[in-house]
Amino acid sequence: MNRSDSSDLEPDSSHTLQPSISEENQDLMMSSDNDTVHPPPAHLAARFYKSSSYRRKTSAASSRRNSLSSHHSSKSSRSAHGGPQSTHVAQHLRRASIIESRKARLADRAAHAEQVRLRAAMAKAAPRSSTTSEERALAAKNAREKFLAQVAANCAEEVKRAKRVAEDTREKKAAEHLKLKEDMQERLAEAERRRLILQNQRRPRTATLPSVEEKKVTPRTWRPRNDVEAAKIVQRAWRNRRRRLIVSEFLRLGLTLERIQRTSFEEVGELLNQDQVLDATAKLLRFYGLQEDGADSIGEKAAVRTFLSAFLVLGHPAHVLTEDGEQEKDLIEKAKGLFLSFDPIITWPSSAPSPQQLESLSEAYTSFQMAFTAWKDRDSSILLGAMLAQFVELDAIWQSVKDDKDDHVAADYKEGVQHNQTLLLVRLKRLAGADRAMKMIREAVRKSRKANAKKKPLVDVRPRATSLPSADATAPSLTPIEASVSDPAAVKSAKGKAAALLPDNRTIMHELAINKEYRIDVKPKMDMREDVIREVSETMRQGLESDFGDIFVVAMAETIREKLLNLVVPGKSLHTLVSESLDTTMIANQVKMGAFSYEQFFSFMNSLLPKICAPVRDADVRALADDQTEDPIERLARLNYVIDLLSIDHANFSLQMNAPLLMKEATSYEQRCFASTFGNEVLIRTSRWWMQARRKTEEEMTRRSSGNGPVPAYRITPDKIYMQGLVELAIGVAELQEEELPETLELDRIRINRMRADMLRMIVISAILLTAKNLMRRDVRSQWKEQAQRMWDLPLEDGQAYVGVIESRYALPPTTKSQLSGTIERILLDGRNRQVTHPVVKVILQKIRAHVYTRLSASSAEERVKAASSASQTLSSGGLAEFVVQVGALVDELQRVADVDREAHGKWYDGVIEAIGRNT
Repeated sequence: MNRSDSSDLEPDSSHTLQPSISEENQDLMMSSDNDTVHPPPAHLAARFYKSSSYRRKTSAASSRRNSLSSHHSSKSSRSAHGGPQSTHVAQHLRRASIIESRKARLADRAAHAEQVRLRAAMAKAAPRSSTTSEERALAAKNAREKFLAQVAANCAEEVKRAKRVAEDTREKKAAEHLKLKEDMQERLAEAERRRLILQNQRRPRTATLPSVEEKKVTPRTWRPRNDVEAAKIVQRAWRNRRRRLIVSEFLRLGLTLERIQRTSFEEVGELLNQDQVLDATAKLLRFYGLQEDGADSIGEKAAVRTFLSAFLVLGHPAHVLTEDGEQEKDLIEKAKGLFLSFDPIITWPSSAPSPQQLESLSEAYTSFQMAFTAWKDRDSSILLGAMLAQFVELDAIWQSVKDDKDDHVAADYKEGVQHNQTLLLVRLKRLAGADRAMKMIREAVRKSRKANAKKKPLVDVRPRATSLPSADATAPSLTPIEASVSDPAAVKSAKGKAAALLPDNRTIMHELAINKEYRIDVKPKMDMREDVIREVSETMRQGLESDFGDIFVVAMAETIREKLLNLVVPGKSLHTLVSESLDTTMIANQVKMGAFSYEQFFSFMNSLLPKICAPVRDADVRALADDQTEDPIERLARLNYVIDLLSIDHANFSLQMNAPLLMKEATSYEQRCFASTFGNEVLIRTSRWWMQARRKTEEEMTRRSSGNGPVPAYRITPDKIYMQGLVELAIGVAELQEEELPETLELDRIRINRMRADMLRMIVISAILLTAKNLMRRDVRSQWKEQAQRMWDLPLEDGQAYVGVIESRYALPPTTKSQLSGTIERILLDGRNRQVTHPVVKVILQKIRAHVYTRLSASSAEERVKAASSASQTLSSGGLAEFVVQVGALVDELQRVADVDREAHGKWYDGVIEAIGRNT
């Protein structure tokens, strides 16, 4: 077997070698000189010839033992030294160093692992806290804020730099423009100077000939080539001259924005209405193509006034614009744009404007005209409504005083009403045109007169068995039947409550003096009437079961007899029939003997009532006859109810026929009743009320005076004090207390409470609508009557219902809706508590008081007409556009109350004034 074969078999035979060979045998084997190739020792053979399955894993691919350099050095050393001992020692040392280095690495790794384990144990054992995370979050926040501040500072610097650059550029352009302007002026001045010099140096014409014959040089003159070119030259020169004349004429007017701002609004209005200004402006607009040449005179004047309105909008915006809304701001911006385009064109009359300038002027003028038209349409619609309301109010005043018996009063009112209506008519025609204005006025006056006209009854309300009252008759009433001494207390109470359905004579005379169309209304007392019927029926049932049953039957029969006798004519057959059939003595004997029949009694009534009642009550009488209820007490209660209705019809018919006669005696009748009630007693409540009114009037006079002494128009008079006290009583929101009302106005307690309830509703709804208009940027003068009418019937507890009324007509953004809901809740809280704490409610209440007091305290017919004609404008600007008619009706009613009260209680007021004067 050769060497190669043996070498191939060595790895297999290495497993059969001895596990170890002594070092001596190794030395002997390596030191022999024979050429015999001996196999390596077992440990070396196992190292170099070990199979892959038996070979141990190496520590690293880069280990020195496995490197080629190591094998090479080993072979080279063996080959160089040739001694096996040196090779063995080197290998041993190398292995030891490798082992030591590996042990050191393992020790380092173990130490590092121990440190990691200790840190993990300490972190685990340490108590968990959010301090570190909070500190980190705070540090991050501070870093972020610092970064943002740095960014903001950089941006601010950039913005400042940009602004500075823009300002420098603007100043540079302005300087260049000014320099160009100055250069142009200098060139024009130099040209003018040269022209004058040439004119002065022109050689004058002489008759002498030159002494020396010189060769004449004829100057070369330019001639147009044809007639077309000559015509163009002539037209251009004519247009330039015409432009200079038109612009110079406009500039001579002196219409500059600085002058308009320095001049008062009234003087500017007069200046712009002059014919010279209108003509010059019209020529200028036509020349620059802003107005067509073929336009009619009305359209031309409207366009000219629209253009001149830009001066008023920029010069006096506070007088022209009533509010600061988006539309007004847009109008101001468009007016500024128009002036920026118009000013450079008229600055140099001798130089023709460029096409770009003319195009810019045309666009600016169109934009301003559109914005002005939109603003005017909205504002004119509001003004038309306000002026129509003023015209209707004046017509209503004239309709109320034209039939006055005092001729000079009607004449004074007629003159003032006609004067103010003429002024309103002129303004209406100017805004809406003559035909449209007249149509609107006729329609508005017709509706107003139809609403205020006396409504004629659709059915006949005249009782069939009534007679015309005599001239000396007083107001009819149902006088309670005087109970006899033998009547029990329950019977007296029942009779008194049954008779309380109709007001007493004093109340009827007082109401008739205030309103000649007054009629007794049974609806407000219908609930009380039903309660009385139920109480009387229950009392009668209890009485019939006791020993007083006979007395109740006789008492009710006597009450019915007295009521029916008041409804028939004395001496007639019906009067005799009622008197004899319902004789109380006969009924008392029948009841005593047990012969009284309810069926016969109701049968007699069913046959009698159709002969007495008015045609309007036929249905009620028929229903009573058809009722066959077996309970006599219930049928008797219904009979009383029908008879009371007939009594009210009879009383209203008597009032209708005798109203003129009763009104003549109303004042004297009230004086007699008031004297019999109070006599010579001191009117404590009236005195206290007068003193409070006087103090309030003095405060108002002090507020209106300028500090240089009392103003004659505001001097204190008894009329002003009285009206101040009356306004404080009626224009309020709290419940009227017993001690607040003076004795002289006791009969008006129900009226004043009703006025206060209406006033509470009025100011609450007005405050809600005013807040909504402001939040939605609408004109406060616009009338939302439909929303106001729907809100009038809503309860004060449901705030969302009020928001829904507004939202049903107008779209509300979420933010606006939230703000409006919060405001409505606060306003309704004031309404429920009957108090005034919200600022908007306070302002509205003060405006109503001031307006009502101004109209009531007017001393002359001219002042009253003037206050009435401006009522619509005053209330609309104060947020009460929806309640102009209601406030006017309130003023009229208070005026009538004041007139009746002062006429009837004048001497008592004089006594109070005299007593207060003595005490002060």
